Amino acid sequence: MAHAAGDDGPLWVGLDVGTQSARALVVGEGGGVAASGSQPLESHRDGARHEQDPERWWQAVAGACRAALRDLAPERVQGVAACATSGTIVLVDRHGAALTPGYMYDDGRAADEARTINAIGAPIPVGATWGLPKLVWALRARPEHAAAGARLAHQSDYVGRRLTGHDVPADCSHALKSGYDVVAETWPQALLEQLGVPSGVLPDVVRSGTPLGVVCAEASLTTGLAAGTPVIAGMTDGCAGQFAAGALRAGQWNSVLGTTLVLKGVSRELISDPGGVLYCHRAPDGGWLPGGASSSGAGVLSHTFGGRDLDDLGRRAHAHLPTGVLAYPLTSRGERFPFCAPQAEAFLLGEPAGEDEHFAALLQGLAFVERLCFDYVDLLGAATDGELSFTGGATRSRVWCQLRADVLGRPVAVVEQAESAFGMAVLAAASTAGRCVADVAAEMAGVRDVVAPRPQHAHRLGATYTRFVDELERRGWLEPALAAHARSR
Repeated sequence: MAHAAGDDGPLWVGLDVGTQSARALVVGEGGGVAASGSQPLESHRDGARHEQDPERWWQAVAGACRAALRDLAPERVQGVAACATSGTIVLVDRHGAALTPGYMYDDGRAADEARTINAIGAPIPVGATWGLPKLVWALRARPEHAAAGARLAHQSDYVGRRLTGHDVPADCSHALKSGYDVVAETWPQALLEQLGVPSGVLPDVVRSGTPLGVVCAEASLTTGLAAGTPVIAGMTDGCAGQFAAGALRAGQWNSVLGTTLVLKGVSRELISDPGGVLYCHRAPDGGWLPGGASSSGAGVLSHTFGGRDLDDLGRRAHAHLPTGVLAYPLTSRGERFPFCAPQAEAFLLGEPAGEDEHFAALLQGLAFVERLCFDYVDLLGAATDGELSFTGGATRSRVWCQLRADVLGRPVAVVEQAESAFGMAVLAAASTAGRCVADVAAEMAGVRDVVAPRPQHAHRLGATYTRFVDELERRGWLEPALAAHARSR
């Protein structure tokens, strides 16, 4: 269990620049949170487009830092690292000022560019919301920017430059969705030339955990951080959450069940996925962080039972678990992990006795999707025998945690801290001390509960899961190899 931060020990600041807010967390040696602060962010949406004002990113970060450090001595802070949304980019000028809006992580305007990139061939298949197609779109829409020396910056790069007062390299975690080849650790020049992306547009790239510089005098005045505080290259918010959970040793996995389901693991070797639904980030030590994000998730509960007391429904659903009603839980068309099926859509097979059993079927369906994710990464050869941890909003429900453990047939740890900002404090602590980040994470991350599977439910759940897999294969969404592997485990 994490300990409270002391009154005079060293501290580290983790920053999380999200979609709705920027958050700062001040963390001590034992993982105790000394203070926190946050500031709201606003978005502009128009169809597939989603933009934010990059200057507001910095203002929100500075305000969150000031709030978090209000009652603390700034000289206690030994380092700061930031995470941000994956795939969010902006074009900046030579002085770091924004030339464009921030094109957000889910901005889908560049669908045509994504198709072109995939037809040419990228290091890994790209999606329409990734940074690279949005970069190509932005350069085509405003060619004068490239001529004037515009540069690509990720959300975290923009904040890093303001913290240090000078250009900073991108971290390889954020750069992945901008086309950076994390295997060769270089930009794919031939591809970028074909796309018309000048080499001068691209930032240098370093591994996460690399020192970027120190807090400059101007940033010190606006953030409350002491001038000279080390600034460390961060990671995407998803990877940062994995660091917060302490899941950083080979074979360990962190399953994040919030609005969507995200799986993050650790592997000594690169896990290649011919299907393109799982991809790997580089770990700070050079290993690999395989992961994937499903279109399924707990968002289906509020979508289906809007305005209802979901906690109460969850408690009442307990009496109907396991249920023979099969559900595939989607809020919109298409699935992306553990299989790619743009035609996939929600289904409910069987007649629920009422809304309680309907709710139970959705909980069970999400647990089945989670198990299928593990079956898929096992099929790809990834080690899955390490400790498994749960984070995300779904961990508030003991009923759901128990069901997921029963379906997976293994004990799971429910961690104490799951904030991405906490993960960045862990990374800053490891980097500034020159220590293995997995060791530091193990010391700082706390476990709130351990949920053991109940063997008496294994047979019935296993039989229903097999029916679930059969149905996915029958609909043509699931490849026969994965279906057979899932049935055999």
